[in-house]
Amino acid sequence: MTHKILLLAGDGIGPEIVSATETVLTALVERFGFKCEFERALMGGCAIDAHGDSLPEATLALARAADAILLGAVGGPKWDKVERAIRPERGLLRLRAELDLFCNLRPAALFPALADASTLKPEVVSGLDLMIIRELTSGIYFGQPRGIEVLADGVRRGFNTLEYRDHEIERIARQGFEIARKRSGRLCSVDKSNVLEVTELWREIVQGLAGEYPDVELEHLYVDNAAMQLVRAPKQFDVIVTTNMFGDILSDLAAMLTGSIGMLPSASLNGQGKGLFEPVHGSAPDIAGMELANPLATILSAAMMLRYTLAEADLADKVERAVARVLADGARTADIAGTASSTVSTGEMTKAVVAALD
Repeated sequence: MTHKILLLAGDGIGPEIVSATETVLTALVERFGFKCEFERALMGGCAIDAHGDSLPEATLALARAADAILLGAVGGPKWDKVERAIRPERGLLRLRAELDLFCNLRPAALFPALADASTLKPEVVSGLDLMIIRELTSGIYFGQPRGIEVLADGVRRGFNTLEYRDHEIERIARQGFEIARKRSGRLCSVDKSNVLEVTELWREIVQGLAGEYPDVELEHLYVDNAAMQLVRAPKQFDVIVTTNMFGDILSDLAAMLTGSIGMLPSASLNGQGKGLFEPVHGSAPDIAGMELANPLATILSAAMMLRYTLAEADLADKVERAVARVLADGARTADIAGTASSTVSTGEMTKAVVAALD
């Protein structure tokens, strides 16, 4: 089977890191018989500049037709003043919603060679390997009504709506149980049910599913306690499942446990396993075009694409082992350099990963 992969380079460093990842995927084609074809389209600020919309209909059509989508990063200060409805971030939210990419997987695994790069003590983070599962197409980022209004007394009021329906909670919770079952059998559901009725329903539904998964140990934590525990003793967690906003926050916190947000990949999947794969970090326009960007998060996102959507687990293993090897050999981009005396460029790191595939 030939896999159809849509490349959305996006903005800032996006074109550099997507190009680097395409180089790695092309090496898999040339050396190991991986069959794929690439298509390219505009999304984000670049699409606003070209078409007046951060997610043009032509891009959405290609995304629907693709087997998998690899995204670099979108947004930047240049587009902060455009109409909110067409900003780069809104285009990304719309793409997730249009493809029903409700399940966001954000692994936070510490490569042994980077133990000293974390801001926590090595003994606290060494061996860290957790998965945060974030509900992605509901919650406060999508709830209506929303907006900013002026009240009768002239006071301005901003408002957003947080809501979840039972089936939206059930389907993401089942993903949590299924993934925990394939790992160590431990699942932590994070909510704020002591304050928010929405997450009171969340906890009730998650707990109600537990009987169907007797091999999974279920724990509930309030989000503030979960944040504290991630910093205090992160290795107590294996799989965390939580809401859209809580997952957004906790996954970025977990990123710093691993040494750099530039190292973390992510996958956003629908019910059929089709996915959008992207690094957790942003577009970093301040270093765009300077060959300083770390491509590893995007390369590891491609490994998740191979594993979760394209059923190419062996190739995913090759990519992940190659990344581990170049790190063990001492290759460092500036964001993970720590006390290293020298750093490598985006291109040099990419070449090292390609060489390590063998």
